[in-house]
Amino acid sequence: MTPITEVEGHRLALSNLEKVLYPATGFTKGELLHYYATTAEVLLPHLRDRPVSFLRYPDGPDGQVFFTKNVPPGIPDWITTAEVPRVEGPARMVFVQDLASLMWAANLVAEFHTPQWVIDAPGEADRLVFDLDPGSPATVVECCEVALWLRERLSADGIEAYAKTSGSKGLHLTAAIRPAPSQQATDYARELAVEAEKTLPRLVIHRMTKSLRPGKVFVDWSQNAARKTTATPYTLRARNEPTVSAPVTWEEVEDCRSPTALTFLAADLAPRLQDYGDLLAPLLDQDRASPLP
Repeated sequence: MTPITEVEGHRLALSNLEKVLYPATGFTKGELLHYYATTAEVLLPHLRDRPVSFLRYPDGPDGQVFFTKNVPPGIPDWITTAEVPRVEGPARMVFVQDLASLMWAANLVAEFHTPQWVIDAPGEADRLVFDLDPGSPATVVECCEVALWLRERLSADGIEAYAKTSGSKGLHLTAAIRPAPSQQATDYARELAVEAEKTLPRLVIHRMTKSLRPGKVFVDWSQNAARKTTATPYTLRARNEPTVSAPVTWEEVEDCRSPTALTFLAADLAPRLQDYGDLLAPLLDQDRASPLP
């Protein structure tokens, strides 16, 4: 029998709670749901008003993994959906606006990915993002070096950046900007990526070409495009272990000396939230948003 749970007045069927999703650690679906319930307070503000793309892995990371952008069949009528402009024509997408919607979405077993704009202004970026992706043998240690350079460079333009782990191998840098066309944000991010490569040629690559990437950090500027999405802060990832895209302090970035130094699992987040609260809360304060130069 599937247990029925009531969340904020909505009845939810939460299924397969004993199912092991991460065999490496024995982490179950019930634990995944518990993780999202206990981090909802900090996660929800980063999801709110942004269409969510789900990277689903219902049988764990070793099973079938697939992207869902359109509203899935059988969705409860109380979940917020809206028509979103897309290159291939408008599509109806899901918005995770509250705890009940979050628990429904978590029951699908999915990573959460969101664009750099809100539904009231599609294609107007209110976030700037850089995805720092290391090509082996480079690791997050090299990503941290690049992140520190980018932080200073952004600061010179009056933009304050914040860091989080990707939950995979790399690091994400994000900043709140005053709404600007996504193309303008993309162009600016690309300029900085090119500048980073010129300044740190042995460390940075700004092009996606796989053959150029071993031992370097790819500064992916393209996720600022209106059609692109980035892993949402606090989402679990479909990796070998239940890693989280976790906000980190700049001190942690400066002190990073080993590839595992900035790996955080679901169980690590509760104590971090107790110590730090939401390190990315400034992104939610429009008064702290900076204009693009």
